[in-house]
Amino acid sequence: MTGEPLKISGLHEIEERFDAFLIDQFGVLRDGKGPYPQAAETLVRLKQAGKRIIILSNSGKRSAENDRRLAALGFHSGSWDWFLTSGEVAWRILQAESRQMNGVVRKCLLISRDGDTSPLNGLDLERTETGEDADFILLAASEGDVQPLSFYEALLAPAARRGVPCLCTNPDKIMLTKEGTAFGAGRIAELYEELGGHVRWIGKPFPDIYTAALEFLGSTAPEKICCIGDSIEHDIAGASGSGLKSVLVTTGILETASDAERQALFAEHGAVPDFILPKFIWSER
Repeated sequence: MTGEPLKISGLHEIEERFDAFLIDQFGVLRDGKGPYPQAAETLVRLKQAGKRIIILSNSGKRSAENDRRLAALGFHSGSWDWFLTSGEVAWRILQAESRQMNGVVRKCLLISRDGDTSPLNGLDLERTETGEDADFILLAASEGDVQPLSFYEALLAPAARRGVPCLCTNPDKIMLTKEGTAFGAGRIAELYEELGGHVRWIGKPFPDIYTAALEFLGSTAPEKICCIGDSIEHDIAGASGSGLKSVLVTTGILETASDAERQALFAEHGAVPDFILPKFIWSER
């Protein structure tokens, strides 16, 4: 962890330094209510500048689901090259594992949001509703704005006692909702570990999602790739761990944080952004 981040007023100040951008969704482009002002326009401006753009999200939903959702919010679908989610990375991992099972169908306890089953669609898996007979847990999302943490403890404790593995496809511990913030799937995964269970984490800041993004970008040099996010723990630490540059926006989960609080988080996670940007905009008007 070295140096101090450079404060910039808009992406026009740094876009010429980079050929590709990995951009977080929640907290950068939108919150739980809808798009941030100028976010869609800024994404288009970056694309018009010839940049390759991956929306890199700790969403337990697959890429296509997020593509549709962002377009429905008014973002131009041609302004990004790929919407890569942790859910997509996990789905591909599970697909490869299923092919190796020689016809044995595993039972999966899916923890998602709003009844979403898309993380399992197309996979040779049987869904179960309890931790009593699950072969593994797929933790894709949280309903922490509806259910207390004790609900998840009761659901998961039997599986933890049996040593059932858990795949967490959304490491975010805090999520943005229409009413504010609530505990995210990452907090439920932490709970599972506290209960004695084993968790494989997929998504930022962990390597699998960055490996997929870099493979997609091909020969683009790491120093020409910049990550933009609102979470020091996930976006900035993930960029640092992959040898990439980063921009911290001060919207999203750190919107009310002071400079001192951000500095403490830099120290806690051993990662400092290269730049700090008040919000995802091209330039001040």
